[in-house]
Amino acid sequence: MNRDHLSHAHGAHGHRAASYGRAFAFGIALNLAYVAGEAAAGIISGSLALLADAGHNLSDVLGLSLSWGAAVLSRRQPRGRFTYGLRSSSILAALANALILLVVTGGIAWEAIWRITHPVPVASGILIGVAAIGIIVNGGTALLFASGAADLNVKSAFLHLAADALVTAGVVAAGVVIWLTGWLWLDPAASLVVSVVIIVGTWGLLKSAIGLALDAVPEGVDATAVRSHLLALPGVTGLHDLHIWGMSTTETALTCHLIMPDGHPGDAVLNEMAQQLHHRFGIEHATIQIELADTDEACVLTPEHVV
Repeated sequence: MNRDHLSHAHGAHGHRAASYGRAFAFGIALNLAYVAGEAAAGIISGSLALLADAGHNLSDVLGLSLSWGAAVLSRRQPRGRFTYGLRSSSILAALANALILLVVTGGIAWEAIWRITHPVPVASGILIGVAAIGIIVNGGTALLFASGAADLNVKSAFLHLAADALVTAGVVAAGVVIWLTGWLWLDPAASLVVSVVIIVGTWGLLKSAIGLALDAVPEGVDATAVRSHLLALPGVTGLHDLHIWGMSTTETALTCHLIMPDGHPGDAVLNEMAQQLHHRFGIEHATIQIELADTDEACVLTPEHVV
């Protein structure tokens, strides 16, 4: 295949998510302090809901640490064997956060099922007070990451904290009812209900993270629309070997072969193509190869199943 006319057009790389370094540091420190206090209160009061929530908060500290580390690593410049830098570490962190959240929540649900048939006395006053503080701690910290929902890594941190705020709200509600009625089974029942809610909410995060890890087209990018846009460009008569994937939780890359029999379009036109892909579809890194179709020998990458 004749590849004398090879050209690359690269979109802007500067459009990255804002740094959340201070938010991560504050969230980790505050949650660690709260975990210690909540675990102690859970042991004193005999509340599974408090102990379960403390374990859940500890998983949040790990999740926040993973997200923060990935955010730092994603800013590393390309070098050596890592020609894209370490951008994809943010994808791994999002995937790890989703898995950790599901595993910890599953453990809480398993213990809650046992406790429903084996109720344990609970000091409802301590339960209500400590859990109420947890709503403030988790909810307030979650708000620090609310504006970063476009970044799956930051979103995973937000969901972790928001889930904990939901758990503690359920614990408070259960504590109030236990205090009024003496129904001890409500403590594990509340944990079980909230666990189900968290699992359902986390499933979307896990699905998105797995998709990015497997180089699927990022959610929010319409591959069919991208293909139609490229085929509609002046001078383009064909398109193949189109690939769209996430280099990180915020950056999307594209490669393709465009057939342009009328000749090389020039660097200015290629740069304009890249800019259009960036502005219309959020694709920051576009690499485009031009083929003139001046031979009967077809490109070996033309079939859709060949990569």
